[in-house]
Amino acid sequence: MRETMESDEVRKQMENTGKGFRPDRILSYFRKEWKVLIVITVSGLIYNLGLLAGPWFEGRMTGCLIRILQGISRASQMLTLVCAYVASIAVVQSSRYVKRFYVRRFANNVNRRMKQIIYGSLVRKSRTELQEEGAGTVMTKAILDVDDCVEGMRKFTTEVFDTGVALMAYAGMLLFYDWRLALLALIFPPVSYCIAEKMKRLIQKTGAACKEQSGILSAATLDRGINALTYRVFGCEEERRQAYEENLSAYEKAAVKANVWNTVMQPLYRVISMTGVLFIFYFGGKNVLGEGWSTWSVATFATFLSCFTKLSVKSSSAAKLFNAVHKAQVSWKRIKPFMKVSGDSHMNTKMLPGTLQVTDLGFAYPGGKKLFEHLNFSAEPGQIIGITGPVACGKSTLGKSFLCEYPYEGSIQFDGQELQKMDEKKRAGIIGYLGHDPELFNDTIENNIRLGGGREAEPYLKAVCLDQDLTSVEDGLQTLVGNGGVRLSGGQAQRLALARTLYHKKPLLILDDPFSALDRTTEREAFAHLQEMAKGSIVLLISHRLYLFPQMDQIIWMETGETVVGTHEELLKQVPEYAQLFAAQEGGAGHEED
Repeated sequence: MRETMESDEVRKQMENTGKGFRPDRILSYFRKEWKVLIVITVSGLIYNLGLLAGPWFEGRMTGCLIRILQGISRASQMLTLVCAYVASIAVVQSSRYVKRFYVRRFANNVNRRMKQIIYGSLVRKSRTELQEEGAGTVMTKAILDVDDCVEGMRKFTTEVFDTGVALMAYAGMLLFYDWRLALLALIFPPVSYCIAEKMKRLIQKTGAACKEQSGILSAATLDRGINALTYRVFGCEEERRQAYEENLSAYEKAAVKANVWNTVMQPLYRVISMTGVLFIFYFGGKNVLGEGWSTWSVATFATFLSCFTKLSVKSSSAAKLFNAVHKAQVSWKRIKPFMKVSGDSHMNTKMLPGTLQVTDLGFAYPGGKKLFEHLNFSAEPGQIIGITGPVACGKSTLGKSFLCEYPYEGSIQFDGQELQKMDEKKRAGIIGYLGHDPELFNDTIENNIRLGGGREAEPYLKAVCLDQDLTSVEDGLQTLVGNGGVRLSGGQAQRLALARTLYHKKPLLILDDPFSALDRTTEREAFAHLQEMAKGSIVLLISHRLYLFPQMDQIIWMETGETVVGTHEELLKQVPEYAQLFAAQEGGAGHEED
């Protein structure tokens, strides 16, 4: 059922990635956004080089003010400097706006692309892999980790100009005025960089712990939402609330530990970077008095001091950037396994009908005992095979074994080819699966059936006897079913899922108890339509209701790991339990009809 959705998603991914794109390489995302980065580069250079105008004008205005007080200059000269200063600020800040706008656009584009790739990767993962990963962890990775990773890339892109270019420009200006004093004052900023780099292991360790707790909290939140009614009915709300509070407290502690170092260290980085100002006051003062390495005016001293102050602020930001990048690296390591793009779409492979040959089939979950073994049967296109047995005998597991999510023993061959060794794309073109619990999307009835397909949905609604139900619904086919089909009854949800399976018919259809919530009259009618619409396909129909089994071509009885295969008449003679169960249900049917 997932395959049609994959088709559109893969197409979107390929359109957004292009040839040569490596989604598991950070550099590829920068290359993909090269046009946006050119705008960022130009505007960033104008902005950061323009920042040098600030200290220069400040120094000139200071000198002009002193000359005015001495009667050497006029107020009009100060006005000219002020106007030029305001004009330069306007140009610089306009460039800053353009740069930040396109940096945010870059981040949004990368965020969207990463989430599309992760979504496409999740669509291809089996149910088993997703369950092992955990819903909370998957949600955290697909949303929060991507956001944190992109935020690190955004900060890096911003600070390359706001900090890197600005630092070089300020350093060049300081060296121009007095290279000896500049080198002496610039000893301290690199110290803050070294400290920031030494914090890498601690920041990554606390960051990883925070992400883990975030996944646990997401899972607990999801659990409370899904099972809220059960907790209320059985009086477990207070117990679950306390458990949730514990999860919340654990997350808060982890989040504080992860963020405290970034917050605490920032003032320290700034203090260290500003230490060089002591040398500027001492040796710069000598320069003004004519006793130092250079001869300065008061305006030059003010310019040098202002330039160094701005450099120190930028330098502390650079140290903080190191920590932000370390934090983003934690998120990137978590999502990197999901960053894979496949150019293949399962729905592009349409397989023709073929024969099914099952030989000595056995199955056990990893680390568990065998649920069944030595199953042998064959089927031709157009045949319907009934599968039944006591509760927990392995009926559903038998159906799932055809999906190859876990390795099976023995052989399942379709048209002479082993399913387990078959390419996933080809296998997905063969098997259609309807699980015991209908999986419906929060979309319209029509979209839940078509999943992007071009044919009309109405014939399939008729086939499952759902068309009459829609006559009483105002929006008809456009009715939203809610998350998991919550707005539908159990029988309606099952029939809608069956309509979707028939709409996307495959050569081998596995239907796990599709009629369990239907009355017998509706079930007989839906089964008749199934026989008609599934012609050319092999159907494995799992059910505990046997009154339709006389119409099956073959029946598989499962009990305590053993299997018996035969027609309805053969099983009545060979399996007393089957005969008793069938008789009991037939008696119930007769009583019901009376």
